[in-house]
Amino acid sequence: MKVVIVGGGAIGSSAAYHLASNPDFQGEIVVVERDPTYARASSMLSASGIRQQFSTPVSILMSQYGLDFIRNGGNALAVDGQGPVLAFKEHGYLFLATPSGEAVLRENHAVQTGLGANIALLDPSALSAKFPWLSTEGLALGAFGVTGEGSFDGPALLQALRRKARDLGVRYVAEECTGFRRSGARVTGVELGNGEVLDCDTACVTAGPWSGKVAGFLGIDMPIVPRKRMVYVISCREPLPGCPLVIDPTGNWFRQEGQTFICGRSPDEGEEDPDEPPLVVTEDMFNDIVWPTLAERVPAFESIKLTGSWAGYYELNLFDHNGIVGRHPAVENVVFGAGFSGHGMQHSPASGRGVAELVAYGAYKTLDLSPLGWQRLIDNTPMWEKNVV
Repeated sequence: MKVVIVGGGAIGSSAAYHLASNPDFQGEIVVVERDPTYARASSMLSASGIRQQFSTPVSILMSQYGLDFIRNGGNALAVDGQGPVLAFKEHGYLFLATPSGEAVLRENHAVQTGLGANIALLDPSALSAKFPWLSTEGLALGAFGVTGEGSFDGPALLQALRRKARDLGVRYVAEECTGFRRSGARVTGVELGNGEVLDCDTACVTAGPWSGKVAGFLGIDMPIVPRKRMVYVISCREPLPGCPLVIDPTGNWFRQEGQTFICGRSPDEGEEDPDEPPLVVTEDMFNDIVWPTLAERVPAFESIKLTGSWAGYYELNLFDHNGIVGRHPAVENVVFGAGFSGHGMQHSPASGRGVAELVAYGAYKTLDLSPLGWQRLIDNTPMWEKNVV
C-alpha cells in the first residue's frame, strides 16, 4: 500500500509515526511538507499546553492519550537510544467564570470528572486562598486542573515525531500539494508543485490551517481557515507562586514561562478575524485589551514590561471549533485530520493515531474518534467546543 500524507506538522507526522510503527501495516509512506523549516507551521508557533478541561468527551479522552504520550515520549520516540526531552510541566489550567458562566463551568466539570480528570471547583474564597495574587472581583467560580494539565515543548514533539517517522522508513518530500489525480470516487495520486505526481492507494489531508484549501482541490468544502493568534512575553517584578495557565472570563489568558510570563487572547464571537493575515504582531492589542484586563485580574501585572512576542495560525474550524477526522463520502480513500482550533498540538498524538488506524484497518481500534467525523457537518449538527482558548 502506498500512502501519501499532505502536511507534515504535528498531526501529519504523528499519523506517519503511528502508521509506520504499526506491525500490521505493510507499505510505503510519503509525507508532503512544503516547508521543512516549519517557519509558519502552527506546530512550531503553538504555546503548547495540554489540558483535560474540555466540554466534549472525545476531546478529554484525546488529551488523556496525549498526556500519556508526552510523559513517555522519550521512550517511544527514541532514535539510536536517544529520546527527545519534551519538558512537560504539570502546572494545571485555571478557568475562571463570572455568575453568567458558572453553570457552563459546572456542566463541563461534570463531564471531565466523569472521565477521570482531576479537576477541582474553587469558589472565590478558595481561589483567594490558593492563589493570593489573584483578584476574585466579579468571579463566581474557578475550575483548576490539579493533575494532568500543563505545558510542554511543542517544537520538540514535532521534531521527535518527524525524526522517528523517518527512522521507521517514512519519506518526507519538500514540495507543495497543488492537486489530486482521481478515478471516480478514488484518489490515485497527489500532484506537487514541481510537476511530479505521487501515486497512492490512500491519501491523508493533515495540512493544518491550509487543510481547507487542500480539501478544495477535491471539491470538498472543509470550513478550516488560518486565523492569526498573538502571544506576548512579559516580565513581572512580583512572583506569582503556583501560577497555572489562567483563562479569564474575557478570553484573555496567561501562564508562567520560566522567569517570565506569556499571555494572549481569543477574539470574541463576531469580532473581525481575517483569514491568513501576515504573521505580524501588533502591540495595540496588548496595550489596549490584554494588559488592562490582566492587570485587573492580577494586581501585580499593573507593573510589567513587554519583552517579546510572536504570532502563529490557528487552524480554526468555523463550523464548531472541533477537529474533523475521518473520510468524506465524496472520496472513499482520503482520510482527513485537521481543524482542532487551537488544541491540535496537544491532540496530535491521538488524532494522528486515529488517522493511522483508519488507513491501516478502515476503522478505529483504540479511541473512537467518530464524533469528529464528517457526518456532523453533513447533517449540520455542530458539536461545539465550549472551552476554546
